[in-house]
Amino acid sequence: MAQAYDALIIGAGQAGPPLAGRLTAAGMSVAVIERKLFGGTCVNTGCIPTKTLVASAYAAHLARRAADYGISTQGIVVDMKAVKARKDAISTRSRTGVETWLAGMERCKTYRGHARFVSPREVEVGDDRLTAERIFINVGGRALVPDLPGIDRITALTNTTMLALDTLPRHLVVVGGSYIGLEFAQMYRRFGSAVTVVEKAPRLIPREDEDISAAVKDILEGEGIAVRLSAECIRFVPRGAEIGVGVDCTSGEPEIRGSHLLLAIGRRPNTDDLGLERAGVKLDGRGYVAVDDGLQTSVPGIWALGDCNGRGAFTHTAYNDFEIVAANLLDGERRRVSDRIPGYALYIDPPLGRVGMTEAQARASGRPLLVARRPMSRVGRAIEKGETQGFMTAVVDAQTQRILGAAILGTGGDEAIHGILDVMNAGLPYTKLQRAVPIHPTVSELIPTLLGELSSARSPSA
Repeated sequence: MAQAYDALIIGAGQAGPPLAGRLTAAGMSVAVIERKLFGGTCVNTGCIPTKTLVASAYAAHLARRAADYGISTQGIVVDMKAVKARKDAISTRSRTGVETWLAGMERCKTYRGHARFVSPREVEVGDDRLTAERIFINVGGRALVPDLPGIDRITALTNTTMLALDTLPRHLVVVGGSYIGLEFAQMYRRFGSAVTVVEKAPRLIPREDEDISAAVKDILEGEGIAVRLSAECIRFVPRGAEIGVGVDCTSGEPEIRGSHLLLAIGRRPNTDDLGLERAGVKLDGRGYVAVDDGLQTSVPGIWALGDCNGRGAFTHTAYNDFEIVAANLLDGERRRVSDRIPGYALYIDPPLGRVGMTEAQARASGRPLLVARRPMSRVGRAIEKGETQGFMTAVVDAQTQRILGAAILGTGGDEAIHGILDVMNAGLPYTKLQRAVPIHPTVSELIPTLLGELSSARSPSA
């Protein structure tokens, strides 16, 4: 006999636990099903562990630069076992916090195991059968491991298995020149590995504007990271204790040999073994759960939140999915995913904070535009910190005066970008932010100056 609940939540990632909190507070009985680690990607294999590693790598980098600040140091040593232990401790603390919260939540029961739909209102978890009128899918995603030539002959790491390393790779080859790959590339270079990034496209992070791609490449190469672009025929072959990576680039050696290989070329949703066909839930062509603007699936009473719905690939978008669903179900609101302004960061050093459209996307829209750019070498805070790489840029609709998008590639860029994001969310003209009086000395204080330099022609880079 099935155990009945008011709601079932499949997956304890960033959207599931807070949704359980709202539903139980509203008097509903809730079952949360988790097959492996509470907290999802962010807590276990994503944001928290990787940014902890980024912090350790930054400390090593800054220590090597100590003389630039008038500080004398001797013998910088990176202890990878201690680095991993710090990362594990922080990640474990976050995961335990989520699990403890759910365990102590009134009217909530957790089930450990793999959930599979039996019908639109029934789910199996091992020997248990659960039923509810509301079911929320929050199963996340995992690293994509494509069937590249030779992949079955070598050992490849993903962002998950990379986190288990407590030794330093002699030469790390990263296949994939986008966000995850570049963060690992820089952190391991700073730990002391030789690093090569291999990217099939003609430039890094191709979704960004070309000037940002070029600047990021310069930053990484400046730290000794080799970058191989236009790798049209990536293949692998064992070379004794090493891995040969065929690249067939337009220039350079046709094969790179590394001690370790990291595949960072995308992610896929965890939707292939949920029995969704038995519930009638439709997937799109990439395997993501198809949802409407309120995150409801093709079956009334079933919602999909987080990475598995293809409507965002970040912790903050997953959490916003929870906010949208909870507001619509419990607060009588009509919130929509399409109202969300996209924002994210690339956590290399210096970081890239991005919100809204790229300049290329804005130009493709056909709007009359105003554009501005300011190098970080003209930002006092960056000069004081000795971190002047990068630039900030903004693009504005010339008719409405609304900011369409902005990027800050530079020290503090991941934080400073929120001032622009807030103005965009409020639907205010850029002039409101331009007239603000920000605190000195900060990176944010140059945003009004940047907006004061908007023009219909692209601003000079220096």
